[in-house]
Amino acid sequence: MSNPAVAASVRFRTGKVIEDLSWTTVSIDVLRSATPWRTFRWHRGQKHYSGSYWAATTRDHVIYESRLELARLLFADSDPLVQGIVAQPFLMTTVIAGGVCKHIPDYLLITGEGPVVVDVMPFRRLSRPEVAFTFEWTRRAVECRGWRYEVWSEPAEEELENLRFLAGYRRPQFGSVHAVLR
Repeated sequence: MSNPAVAASVRFRTGKVIEDLSWTTVSIDVLRSATPWRTFRWHRGQKHYSGSYWAATTRDHVIYESRLELARLLFADSDPLVQGIVAQPFLMTTVIAGGVCKHIPDYLLITGEGPVVVDVMPFRRLSRPEVAFTFEWTRRAVECRGWRYEVWSEPAEEELENLRFLAGYRRPQFGSVHAVLR
């Protein structure tokens, strides 16, 4: 599979949507100010657990659509390299083999080492052909910009539990909890 031509669409707090931006030229400043592409889906008996997390890094709420996404947020919020977290930052669209492919990554992490696009998926679902296909073209598109792409699955339970405990102390006056975990 070669690198496909990819377009990005971005939504802003004002409700404005900019569609079909060239993926290779859309600026990090535009993406930093994006709001989540999707809205919450709440219904009785839903199988996922959506919510918002107060991130000390952004000093704002960041949404998540599952407990696994919440876990990734905890790790991002405690990482001293992460300077910004954007949930569902953009819609990526491309055409592969005559078919339109669309994908909304879960997070964009703005770090001191460059942007990181993150997809969160339970390990048991990574081998599904449609998931592997989507993550592969997404990885190629992200890496062609010199950015990092990460597929994140279940962390070590002990580390997650420690991080959950320490997240309550993640405030500027207390410093970084990341150093405590090392």
